Amino acid sequence: MRIDIICKPECGGRCDRTLENVREALTEMGVKAEGHLYRDLRKMIDNRVYVSPAVVVDDMLRVSGRVPEIREIKQLICERPRYLKRLKEVA
Repeated sequence: MRIDIICKPECGGRCDRTLENVREALTEMGVKAEGHLYRDLRKMIDNRVYVSPAVVVDDMLRVSGRVPEIREIKQLICERPRYLKRLKEVA
């Protein structure tokens, strides 16, 4: 699993708080995942992010424009296997 946090280069504490919340959610759940913080306009454009911070889980934009709470991040992680199963049924 890969979780990316995408921010504007001049973005301050909101991006850091988002990264802290993601890391805390991962440790509470005991999930091994990569968490990356990008402060890059090109990455924002590539992922069609217009408002930062944005949380991208496995190349799927999940949250944009606000700092997600820890319980919300846990929900996103729990929903992931169901989403992948549903995607295989459609394809």
